[in-house]
Amino acid sequence: MSRHRSPHHGSAAVRAQTRSARPPRLSRVTQEIFEELGRTYPQARCELDFTTPFELLIATVLSAQSTDRRVNSVTPELFRRWPDAAALAGAEEVEVAEVIKPTGFFRAKSTRIIALAAQLVADHDGDVPGDLASLVALPGVGRKTANVVLSDAFGVPGITADTHLIRLAGRFGWTDSDKPEVVEAEVGELFDRSDWNQLNHRVIWHGRRCCHARRPACGACSVAQWCPAYGIGETDPDVAATLIKEPRR
Repeated sequence: MSRHRSPHHGSAAVRAQTRSARPPRLSRVTQEIFEELGRTYPQARCELDFTTPFELLIATVLSAQSTDRRVNSVTPELFRRWPDAAALAGAEEVEVAEVIKPTGFFRAKSTRIIALAAQLVADHDGDVPGDLASLVALPGVGRKTANVVLSDAFGVPGITADTHLIRLAGRFGWTDSDKPEVVEAEVGELFDRSDWNQLNHRVIWHGRRCCHARRPACGACSVAQWCPAYGIGETDPDVAATLIKEPRR
């Protein structure tokens, strides 16, 4: 993890000034952040394991209030026993719940993914639709889940406004909102559509590894020099380095 280069301190006044100057000054800063995150995380990608759109859809639903690591620990057995929508739609809730128990809220999630599978069978012959409107019409599927599936399973550009992207977009001065649909729209306006999917992965990786919610590792952040929120976390490089979370795969 590279250390910061001569960052400025992120006072409230600086953050406000940066936001008010969003166009056109932020466009250059935004591009610098995007490119540096690409150099910092060249392997950035979806961290949920999947081989089909159906597997990604179910895994994303299971990831709510859980971690990708926990989801990845249960999906091999889940998809071995119920490999497609038709199989899962006919599963017993108690059996599915037992398999997905490590992800938390397993009884509710069992009910949810079985209902989701049944709706896929009823409305789409068991296939996962490749458009936003059809996806969000499915039970338990919101815009965030739909955009994950569209971007990572179908290659359709979309901004995935998850907790990490919402948090970092605010810290970078890209938006003043914490409402997912507003963040999705405002962040999307700053980037070319062709960059949206890679932006998701880079920002989410940075949020998971460095720019934490409670104690960001500012002193070990590769984009610190462009960040208006620099200084809200640990600025000492040596201490900050201990806060970096490496991928556990």
